[in-house]
Amino acid sequence: MRRTTDVEDLLRLHAPQVLGALIRRYGHFDAAEDAVQEALLAAAGQWPGAGVPDNPRGWLIKVASRRLVDALRAEDARRAREEKAAALALPPAERVPQDDDTLSLLFLCCHPDLPPPAQIALTLRAVGGLTTAEIARAHLVPEATMAQRISRAKQRVKGVRFGRPDHGVERLPGVLHTLYLIFNEGYTATSGPALQRRDLAGEAIRLTRTVHRLLPDTGEVTGLLALILLTDARREARTGPHGDLVPLDEQDRDRWDKAAIEEGVALITHALSSGPAGPYQLRAAIAAVHDEAPSAEATDWREILGLYDVLVRLVPGPVELLNRAVAVAMVHGPEAGLAEVDALEGELGHRRDAVRGHLLERAGSYDEARAAYESAAAQTLSLPEQRYLHGRAARLRA
Repeated sequence: MRRTTDVEDLLRLHAPQVLGALIRRYGHFDAAEDAVQEALLAAAGQWPGAGVPDNPRGWLIKVASRRLVDALRAEDARRAREEKAAALALPPAERVPQDDDTLSLLFLCCHPDLPPPAQIALTLRAVGGLTTAEIARAHLVPEATMAQRISRAKQRVKGVRFGRPDHGVERLPGVLHTLYLIFNEGYTATSGPALQRRDLAGEAIRLTRTVHRLLPDTGEVTGLLALILLTDARREARTGPHGDLVPLDEQDRDRWDKAAIEEGVALITHALSSGPAGPYQLRAAIAAVHDEAPSAEATDWREILGLYDVLVRLVPGPVELLNRAVAVAMVHGPEAGLAEVDALEGELGHRRDAVRGHLLERAGSYDEARAAYESAAAQTLSLPEQRYLHGRAARLRA
């Protein structure tokens, strides 16, 4: 008899593969998703007591396919299509290309016609297996709002040919960007009472591992996996006992996940030796320099600045330029960093003022630093960040 948790893990693993198999064969995103959910419920009820079948994925595909065909037959308006679908013989489960289906499903969820919020929601729903309620809670929106977002996304991709697109190389950056956004929202929540949403970060890591398993020789896929592992390795040290934010230079590095750091360093070392570095590889290399430093004081900021110099030539975005300005300050002094920050353009939200406050404090301009911290606190919707920034400002009043 399998434990319920083991069965749940097994179902979570197979769910996107089964959904991909049904969509590839029959189409009908919504109906296929409903059929898969019914099959998963049936398995959750039967397998803990009766035992897991020898071919669990094949069992799920068979049951879900029957439910889907039954549902299609029930719709008179689509009878012709249903009869054709019902007549199709499902190939043996052993021949279903599960990995290709998972990647194809990711490509579908990250279709360029969908805005990034819709891509994220659809990916978490269809590939991640999260419920609409779970996704809504993670993004702090009403469940009805998220349901509408997902429904509209499904309608936008309705009729899109399922399968890995011929221009998959061009579409891959969209998939990686979506996974990176999911991880970032989980690692540093943009709003709400908690600094981190570990379920989202964990889901991003799981999905990125899946893509890496399918495309192990793609440098940017390896770079993204290395980046999120090296970043997530600091998770336990990022908050204090009461959930307060702990900045990187004050973290207890003994609490960092050494196994994740070793894996991330190995991944990025291999990726950088295999060809020209892309943005995710460069970000991962920067994260590796931080993670391998035994202390904040021992961090090789000159190497980090050199990596940022390369990165901003590839991605001259405001966030990348702001991060480079911090590296400039650490190498050449806070005044040099402030000059870089003041020259920046683009949407940075509270981040610009938070960095200005830090650099002004280092430069000894305490009144200006306090004002910058207060300005940053007023702009962020994250309560832990607000408390941290107000705390920095209050300390400068003493």
